[in-house]
Amino acid sequence: MTTVLWVGGIIALLLLVIGVYTTVTSERSIIEERLGRYLEETEQAASSAEERGSATKVITDWLNSLVVRTRYGDRISEELARADLKFKPGEYLVLMLAAGFLGALAGYYFGGGSSLLAVAGLFFGGFILPRIVVKRQQGARLKKFNEQLPDMLNLMVNSLRAGFSTLQAMEAVSKELPHPISSEFRRVVQEMQLGIPMERALENLLRRIPSDDLDLVITAINVQREVGGNLAEILETISHTIRERVRVKGEIRALTAQVSYSGRFLALIPLLLSLALWGINREYMMQFFIEPKICGIGILALSAVMIVIGYLVMEKIGDIEV
Repeated sequence: MTTVLWVGGIIALLLLVIGVYTTVTSERSIIEERLGRYLEETEQAASSAEERGSATKVITDWLNSLVVRTRYGDRISEELARADLKFKPGEYLVLMLAAGFLGALAGYYFGGGSSLLAVAGLFFGGFILPRIVVKRQQGARLKKFNEQLPDMLNLMVNSLRAGFSTLQAMEAVSKELPHPISSEFRRVVQEMQLGIPMERALENLLRRIPSDDLDLVITAINVQREVGGNLAEILETISHTIRERVRVKGEIRALTAQVSYSGRFLALIPLLLSLALWGINREYMMQFFIEPKICGIGILALSAVMIVIGYLVMEKIGDIEV
């Protein structure tokens, strides 16, 4: 069992390193790769893809072909697109397997050969941890996009008043503003240049960026295209509303920061103390795993559940909707 875990851990570590390298060196997102054959930089993307050809790529392509047309594969693609992670579903599954093997190896080693902790490490490393990373990346990207949205609206308002069309105003946004809002509107412009209707392109944008403020902007643009009106004035009013909402959110975030960080520290204290006791007196901590193991493991599981519930309750207290 130990040899199998060590071999699996080494293979998982190699796959994880290769996957991270592929992510760092990749310069194009999933949607841009699909549209890339129509653009000038196609040759560069194809050459970089050929250089990454390896046994790992064969495995990821095989997994990707299995899940790409399934509902689970569509959900993975949507989650990765929202987080702006340059993975295919197959590559993401390989990373999940690698993280699961490493978690199982860590649980087996630090648990003194406990198969139950190995299974727990496999579950946490393979399923929980990747989702936490993706959700955290999505939240950070959505927050940054919402903060850039008022500047985008001001630029569109000025462009429309200068005589630009809606498409030209979006193209100006894609060239003038920083990432991530520039890259997202660049995708919208590329889709429209390929013949996709504006409503469909904006719908795809909202699917990648599930923002209530963006939904309001897209609704205003679609309504204006159907019934007419002064789009510049509408977007200017929306921009003022969004700026005030961002300001209020910032004030609330500053007032509730103490509650949020208190919840995080209180949730980490038991884990840090357990690790410290594990290093100082391992025999004392191993009392949880003596026969009957159900008692000690039950206590640890109940403690973990109570910690998670306490953390979620404190986060909910500090989560004030505006």
